[in-house]
Amino acid sequence: MTYRDETKQIRIGSVTIGGGNPVAIQSMTNTATQDVEATVAQILRLEEAGCEIVRCTVPDEEAASAIAKIKKQIHIPLVADIHFDYKMAIRAMENGADKIRINPGNIGGRDRIRAVVDCAKEREIPIRVGVNSGSLERELVEKYGGVTPEGLVESALDKVRMIEDCGYDNIVISIKSTDVPMTIVAHKLIAGRTPYPLHVGITEAGTVYSGSIKSAVGLGVILNEGIGDTIRVSLTGDPVEEIKAAKMILQDLGMRRSGIEVVSCPTCGRTKIDLIGLASQVETLVQSYPDLRIKVAVMGCAVNGPGEAKEADIGIAGGRGEGILIKKGEIVRKLPEDELLNALKDELDHWK
Repeated sequence: MTYRDETKQIRIGSVTIGGGNPVAIQSMTNTATQDVEATVAQILRLEEAGCEIVRCTVPDEEAASAIAKIKKQIHIPLVADIHFDYKMAIRAMENGADKIRINPGNIGGRDRIRAVVDCAKEREIPIRVGVNSGSLERELVEKYGGVTPEGLVESALDKVRMIEDCGYDNIVISIKSTDVPMTIVAHKLIAGRTPYPLHVGITEAGTVYSGSIKSAVGLGVILNEGIGDTIRVSLTGDPVEEIKAAKMILQDLGMRRSGIEVVSCPTCGRTKIDLIGLASQVETLVQSYPDLRIKVAVMGCAVNGPGEAKEADIGIAGGRGEGILIKKGEIVRKLPEDELLNALKDELDHWK
């Protein structure tokens, strides 16, 4: 069963998630939201990289007011991230936030929750209910003997009911943990128990290197189970790297073709050209062709290289100080090693 085909469709600004819509890629700014110029500049970079929904923290009135100014200068939906102060959720919505992210358990009593929901209902703004393993309620930790997938699911569904009790069902659910197996099990448990779309991620995954691997493992399993309507790869670093990793995860699962796919061999003792450097240059080069949906191969020797390169739309296979350019299964020409990259660029420039 593909759960994402059955989830409720939720509209976040210009993007609709759930109900079988494409899995949307999210990120979060790490600038001070009050610094409108810096925040807008970062969001525009995220847009260029392929981000489809962006989240900004709203800790105070100045940040809430900045939402209106930021919204005027960006082109993707903006989510306001709220903790503790319910008034900031209301201010953010009044200033144009397309969605809010709250934990109903830390913004006060039911009156405050209802005030937030009433504002969202008036403006038809979705509410993302977020639960992290690090903030699981003490009673649930005691009930399950620690932080468990069952506890995360129960906490999330309890908070969903708080919103539903206020007469609102424009909801997205997020249950995250730093523990990959726990996150996988929690999503399998909740998928059949709620109609709402799920925002999926491994929280606090780590640096660009380790966090990308951790996220790929966790998100890969969850998404391949048919679960998840929108994702974020949470990395310690430039948020643009989150978009690159998310796009690669979706592409490798066959869920999205996003720009040029580069495949390259791992090299071995038969490699006689600087394949590692060449592959890195090709990976950088193809970023300039976001609208091309082709596969580029970079191979290092005459044993497997030509055959594997022929399986791509276009490829390079190296020899001793030289290489061949292969296009649509046919060898186009032989070139010196230092001319391979420019020859590939020329082909991409004129690709039809």
